[in-house]
Amino acid sequence: MVYDRNNIFARILRGEIPCRKLYEDEHVLAFHDINPQAPTHILVIPKGEYVSFDDFSQNAPGAEIAAFCRAAGRIARENGLDGPGYRILANHGAAAHQEVPHFHLHIFAGRLLGPMLVKD
Repeated sequence: MVYDRNNIFARILRGEIPCRKLYEDEHVLAFHDINPQAPTHILVIPKGEYVSFDDFSQNAPGAEIAAFCRAAGRIARENGLDGPGYRILANHGAAAHQEVPHFHLHIFAGRLLGPMLVKD
């Protein structure tokens, strides 16, 4: 899949669309989801152009991967999520309902989250 520079996250990174920012450094931006699926729903995105986790893990420099992982943990801790617990989710492709073709993590918390997948 080719990276679409007009996806919503690319536009947020360029400042064309506002977000409720929680964290930013040279490699990462984190913000509140505009359509939260839990009381706490945070999106964590790398600033590089990566379509999926597969793309990110294969093509991002090690420093960017490390910064992304550290930022996700820091965001959870700084928002008090590490005590009660939280879920991290990354969707990949149409079968997993990836809606934005820019790699991102969802951090969910604030209520009992239930089972991982609903059985058919």
